[in-house]
Amino acid sequence: MLSTMQDRPLTINAIYEHGRKVFADSEVVTFMGDGSRRATYGEVAERARKLAGALKRLGIRPGDRVGTFCWNNQEHLESYLAIPCMGAVLHTLNIRLFPDQLSYIVNHAEDRAIIVDDSLVPLLARIAADLKTVERFIVVGDGDASPLGDVLRYEEIIADEPAEFDWPDIEERAAAAMCYTSGTTGNPKGVVYSHRSTFLHSFAVCSGAVFGLTEADRILPIVPMFHANAWGLPYAGWLAGSDFIMPSRFLQAEPLCKLIAAERPTFSGAVPAIWNDILRYAETHEVDLSSIRMIACGGSAVPRSIMERFQQRHGVMIVQAWGMTE
Repeated sequence: MLSTMQDRPLTINAIYEHGRKVFADSEVVTFMGDGSRRATYGEVAERARKLAGALKRLGIRPGDRVGTFCWNNQEHLESYLAIPCMGAVLHTLNIRLFPDQLSYIVNHAEDRAIIVDDSLVPLLARIAADLKTVERFIVVGDGDASPLGDVLRYEEIIADEPAEFDWPDIEERAAAAMCYTSGTTGNPKGVVYSHRSTFLHSFAVCSGAVFGLTEADRILPIVPMFHANAWGLPYAGWLAGSDFIMPSRFLQAEPLCKLIAAERPTFSGAVPAIWNDILRYAETHEVDLSSIRMIACGGSAVPRSIMERFQQRHGVMIVQAWGMTE
């Protein structure tokens, strides 16, 4: 006998629709260094639909890989939503890899397009001539992109797209995203995340036994969105209706502390080096970390001294996160 209820596939489309409908007024803040720009979930969801329409018009089809070479910002979140929901595969590219590793990964994945932040154009331009399958570079921002030759601008391609997009029906075990791990011998190995695995991971991250994310949270995802899907925070946060505070490229202790004081995040995630830098900065500057209820720290073992100093000096709990890309 089969059940008579909730017969729906576990897809990122379901996460997208839940956040769009239930938490339309939740906020996505992107730090710009000298200020922040803001958008609601409703606005981000509409822009994601427009991005999906633009990518489809450019020839992207279900199963095609679309790379992102971006900082943590609003446009990267829109890509996280649009690309898998249209049936394509999100391939987050590690901006810190050596050029030969990066070109190998792009060619191995057979990416057809890459969305790149304008500040990262010089890095990508070093390998552009070696990319065999990439047909389009889509640049976020209006900075100089001439090193990449003929490019498309993100805002221009979505500007005239309809506000609606007919999302396809997607099998829950279909590929949603790809990350490559360098934690092996030889060339990096590709890991493919399914819609189902991402959906289940998002529920786990939101549970009280893990991070307990809710609509009341404001998430500061410092962990790069190219690193294991930012530990699942973009999808889990969207599912929970949490506000996002995106740090973009401003990852030094001073701008991060100013951002924390201004935007009052309740939850954050990053590697130990980031938090150690913030501790050192706090020794000589007045900082306010009181809004943070929990920090997830991973990528390497967290020294006990860092955990104790955060708890004793700032009243902030650090939890050790562990996992593998695969």
